[in-house]
Amino acid sequence: MELRHLRYFVAVAEELNFTRAAERLHIGQPPLSHAIRLLEEDVGAQLFVRTKRWVRLTEAGALFLQDAYRILALSEQAAETARRAERGEVGELRIGFTFSTPFTPLFAKAINEYRHAYPNVKLTLHEISTMRQMEWLAQRNLDLGFVRPPEMTLPDALTLARLRDDPLLAVLPEDHPLARQKSVAMKDMAGLPFVMYPAAAGTGIHPLIVKLAHAAGYTPRVAQEAGEASTIIGLVAAGCGVSLLPASFERVKMDGVAYRPVRDKGATITLMLARRAHEWSPLVDAFIRIATRAAKS
Repeated sequence: MELRHLRYFVAVAEELNFTRAAERLHIGQPPLSHAIRLLEEDVGAQLFVRTKRWVRLTEAGALFLQDAYRILALSEQAAETARRAERGEVGELRIGFTFSTPFTPLFAKAINEYRHAYPNVKLTLHEISTMRQMEWLAQRNLDLGFVRPPEMTLPDALTLARLRDDPLLAVLPEDHPLARQKSVAMKDMAGLPFVMYPAAAGTGIHPLIVKLAHAAGYTPRVAQEAGEASTIIGLVAAGCGVSLLPASFERVKMDGVAYRPVRDKGATITLMLARRAHEWSPLVDAFIRIATRAAKS
């Protein structure tokens, strides 16, 4: 059964005249009559009673007309849904983000702008580490990821778009001598105990701290590990050590903690959007445009 035959049937049913229906459809009357016969054969029921003077719907035709309306409406709805999906206006977008990302103003700005621009897109957010996001993207469990990647060889299946560079801050007990300085250098923290994310956590900050310490001539002594930035800050406040975190965490106000800029070259961590390479998606492209604009504002 062809949709065009349904449209022909509806025209004849509404006009109850093959000549007027043919004119309405901009086709000849013989092809229209032939299409209706084919439709009746497909349906297995007579839909019209015809004489030389009039055309009427049979009882089967009257019932079939109601379903034909619904089928044609659904077909148009399906086509419109496909067109909207092509424009990135509907569907589901699954986005990963690192633990520090929500403290970056552009994250909230990008999410809010996207929700406003595309209210019919289901936005699903997952808080997971950078390395896990890379895995989920490759496995097609995510569409986009806010990541702070360590220095690594990126899988060929993924690509990164740079959003912004965030400076690192030294996280210090407020009564520590270094907290009396306006800024600190990595060499100032040589020999001090560090509170850090576990190396296996897959965050970009752990290898960056190690790299900066090595450049300053030492290996950081890890006194305590924690999987959450708020826990790291709390442990610093408790005197367990010092740490480095992206500057966005300065918004976490906690008694007993001081934040100071780090002077060393390269003491920044980059926030990027990861996506699958060589894959076109209007949903993904629209979000990247909004996030890139938010990062520049």
